[in-house]
Amino acid sequence: MAEVSIDEFAAARADGAFVVDVREPSEYVQGHVPGAELVPLGELARLVRTFPGSGPVYAICASGNRSLRATEHLRAAGVEAYSVRGGTTAWIGTGRPVVTGPHVNA
Repeated sequence: MAEVSIDEFAAARADGAFVVDVREPSEYVQGHVPGAELVPLGELARLVRTFPGSGPVYAICASGNRSLRATEHLRAAGVEAYSVRGGTTAWIGTGRPVVTGPHVNA
């Protein structure tokens, strides 16, 4: 399975990587990685066709479990996808910024 560390993810994000947060809306509004788009795991199959056509997709959740499942699904659909090891919890644990509320802020 394709997993990346928080540092690898942070570098990709800084370069403009497309990030999907596969948690539920109630989790997302409590704090998410700036720029991450909410695509709950249960809606991933329906929404994958709306993703940008080029470049990899980075999936993040709370701890890395749901993002691993999302990555498996995306890769099966032909998308270059990576799961963020440790998820938003690890992101916050390294002191990186989070955004609260329903909006995607870059």
